[in-house]
Amino acid sequence: MPDRPLSEALDAQQAAQTRLGQAIAPQLLQHPGLSGLHTLPDPLEAFAARMVLVHAAERSLDVQYYIWRGDQTGTLLLQALGAAAERGVRVRLLLDDGGTAGLGGALAALALHPRMEVRLFNPFVLRWPKPLGYITDFARANRRMHNKSFTADKQASIVGGRNVGDEYFGATDGVLFTDLDVLAIGPIVPEVSQDFDRYWASASAWPVQAIVPAVTEAERAQLEADAARIAASEAARAYTEAVRQTPFITDLLAQRLALQWSRVQMVSDDPAKGLGLAPRSGLLVDQLHRVLGTPQRSVSLVSPYFVPTAAGTEALARLSRNGVAVRVMTNAYEATDVPLVHAGYAHYRKALLHSGVALYEMQRLAPSGKDKRHRLNPLGSSGSSLHAKTFAIDGERAFVGSFNFDPRSALLNTELGFVIDSPLLARQIEQAFDTEVPQRSYTLQLSGRGDIEWHSTGSTPPTVDTVEPGSRWWSRWGLQLMSWLPIEWLL
Repeated sequence: MPDRPLSEALDAQQAAQTRLGQAIAPQLLQHPGLSGLHTLPDPLEAFAARMVLVHAAERSLDVQYYIWRGDQTGTLLLQALGAAAERGVRVRLLLDDGGTAGLGGALAALALHPRMEVRLFNPFVLRWPKPLGYITDFARANRRMHNKSFTADKQASIVGGRNVGDEYFGATDGVLFTDLDVLAIGPIVPEVSQDFDRYWASASAWPVQAIVPAVTEAERAQLEADAARIAASEAARAYTEAVRQTPFITDLLAQRLALQWSRVQMVSDDPAKGLGLAPRSGLLVDQLHRVLGTPQRSVSLVSPYFVPTAAGTEALARLSRNGVAVRVMTNAYEATDVPLVHAGYAHYRKALLHSGVALYEMQRLAPSGKDKRHRLNPLGSSGSSLHAKTFAIDGERAFVGSFNFDPRSALLNTELGFVIDSPLLARQIEQAFDTEVPQRSYTLQLSGRGDIEWHSTGSTPPTVDTVEPGSRWWSRWGLQLMSWLPIEWLL
């Protein structure tokens, strides 16, 4: 293990003295013990919120992500972090090495700045081709850091499902992800900072300098020129202008940004999970069970990668038999970006439907015209693939975070999220299942012969498919074959 400078989040006094701390303090005094939350379903507003935190930060930025693309939005955010370091802000950037394709040189160049540190979680020693690392060190490389958090001055944090890339921020004409984040202030933020420190100091977090070859001055100059070219492009200028015009920016500048004040609990995996060394009590899935207990009336679950397993299917069936209304929304085959995971889910559809669980599969929806900001409130903006991870329990509490309901999130990857005591947010999620979800999803039902039917009530006239929508006979055979593979624990 190479030498790693010790560092921790700001202490409370330093954080309170920042402009962010002074601006937030009066609101916290009016809501003692509660955290203020603003949901970010809109992709442009989600990007705007991150840029606002970068520009507002005076002392520190702690940033943790699973995927960071070297595209338009990824470049703009990296430039913003570099500019923050230039004006004296300490920047700590922790990325899962599996999601940094093509960024090695840029990250190594950024780490040369004395105010900026970059660390890679569970790095691949073999840099190219990286996938060979799964063969040479599968037990470790198969475990990834899926957490997503963005914290400024230990005063405000963004937590949710989004990675950093154009498809998450509505900046591409290709695949768009429906997603959800929350911007938080108040007592939950120091908990996020403390959790970041755990990961930053963990044995899995390596300085980028120890992994990626150093860049020469010529290479650094070329990287900066490439980034400047991307940021100055017509597409980037148009996107930046669209961000400036978002209601989030308008409301923020007018000091009328709406906040929900709630009690919030953070759940997070022990970073030792990245090495397979976390105790059962340190797993997020167990923390969720302790915090939430057993639902009594309703469960409304949104998960893009939903693989319930036999045990999970029985648990949901048991809830349904006990009178709990269980509704699940996931991706349809035509909308998923991981067909293998869809095959793992499809194996359990009939059992879930037989038990009374309501299943909805999001259709592949392309936003109309040039406006990518149609909302699927509160689950995220409508796009072509679901990526939000959220659920509501009994109309009282909600979860927002990175956790998928699949074996990978439960047992392999590290995850992070908020459990929010908010009847308002929980009811918004439940109401979405009553209104928007059926309009944008296939409603699955069993025919009289016990076969699955996909009902589309949002189309005119309504349609019924008797085979997987968007599939061909060979893809259906492929899904069947994949569902037989003994790899469910990897999904």
